[in-house]
Amino acid sequence: MNIFTLNIVLAVAWAALTGNFTLTGLLVGFALGSAALYLAKPLFPGCDRYFNRVWRWVKLCVLFLYELVVSSVQVVWDVLTPQHKARPGVISMPLDVEGEMGILMVTNLISLTPGTLSLDVTDDGKTLYVHAMFADDPEALRAQMKNGMERWVIEALE
Repeated sequence: MNIFTLNIVLAVAWAALTGNFTLTGLLVGFALGSAALYLAKPLFPGCDRYFNRVWRWVKLCVLFLYELVVSSVQVVWDVLTPQHKARPGVISMPLDVEGEMGILMVTNLISLTPGTLSLDVTDDGKTLYVHAMFADDPEALRAQMKNGMERWVIEALE
């Protein structure tokens, strides 16, 4: 049986035992099921990959939320202060991520971050065009997106 499916079954069983079929009840059951499966790792060969993948997805979510807060503060500060530091521009970013799902995730995460907007991806899927509110240093912005969002997505999809 797939470890993820087993974890879902444990979450539903927890919700049934507690009589709490809410999102919170299922999340608590999922967390407790994950802990139980982690302790029982020797019984399930190959489950290390599952826990590594879950960790990478949690990392992607947490780091994206951090970027969301930081960029929101930066945009709000620029809007509310008298001297504007915004230097909008369009930059091209070569993509290392492969596959439609990876490209979709990178483009959407960039668009969801305040101050940036994904404009287009070339037909071959190798270049992304991004409109940035703070594009005064295109190389630094490109490196930030490649070492941030794109790398996190590549790790999560491995």
